[in-house]
Amino acid sequence: MAHDSRWIRWTAHVALLGFSIVCLIPFILLIMSSISSEDSIIQHGYSFFPEHFSGKAFEYLWAHRGELGRAYGVTVFITVFGTAASLAMTSMLAYPMSKKDIPMKNFWAFLVFFTLLFNGGLVPTYIIYTQVFDIKNTIWALLVPGLLMNGFNVLLVRTFFMTSIPPALIEAAQIDGAGEIKVFYKIVLPLSKPVMATIGLFEAILYWNDWFNGMTYVTNPKLFSIQNILNRIISDIQFLSSNSNLSSTASSAMAELPSTTVRMAIAVVGVLPILIAYPFFQKYFIKGITIGAVK
Repeated sequence: MAHDSRWIRWTAHVALLGFSIVCLIPFILLIMSSISSEDSIIQHGYSFFPEHFSGKAFEYLWAHRGELGRAYGVTVFITVFGTAASLAMTSMLAYPMSKKDIPMKNFWAFLVFFTLLFNGGLVPTYIIYTQVFDIKNTIWALLVPGLLMNGFNVLLVRTFFMTSIPPALIEAAQIDGAGEIKVFYKIVLPLSKPVMATIGLFEAILYWNDWFNGMTYVTNPKLFSIQNILNRIISDIQFLSSNSNLSSTASSAMAELPSTTVRMAIAVVGVLPILIAYPFFQKYFIKGITIGAVK
């Protein structure tokens, strides 16, 4: 029996290792394509072993390092600040909803669930944010619309609080004189690191990858996030490549522009920080999503 169990465990490990390698293949191909020469991709297609290597794509991005550096700063700020604010709002709403004796508990849960099914639409949302809240061309345009709090995350955290925080522990703290705020910050949050890390990773990825809010509400280049800058670079390359009115000198320069490999390099620049950060949250992510959603 023990021998069979060991073989099952090893088989599972090998299968999961193979699956992990398969998941890494697209990223490896992406990186190899970004350091391939433009002619190599045009002639032979994308390959794990390019015919010719080239760093022109990253040289092109390096030429825009000023814009990219400022955009990275904006993205890091909105990711850190937005994730922290989202965690605070989500947990503070989920905690009272997890209490059995809260008045109109089902009503508040319905309101949160309703936001998962319906929204006001793009035009009313744009009017509200630009004319009522007046956040156009401000840093708030990258923080607030559609990202600051998510109903799914609220329900996930509420479920975690209800199933994983012992009621006896909360009652003991209240008997000792602790109020709801102190119980929340001193007991509930320290015991909720797995689900907080899970929601934090969700929100951080959303903020890091967000380009829609920047495209919709921001026209000031100083407020562009990294995703908006990268999309702008791609648009510039496409415009120059398709413009037939360029001079002969400009046309020859455009012929040498690594338009295909630049797209790959842009993808590498955009996704690499998340890939680096994910392993540090993986343990909490798996535990939090399992406890919060299954129990």
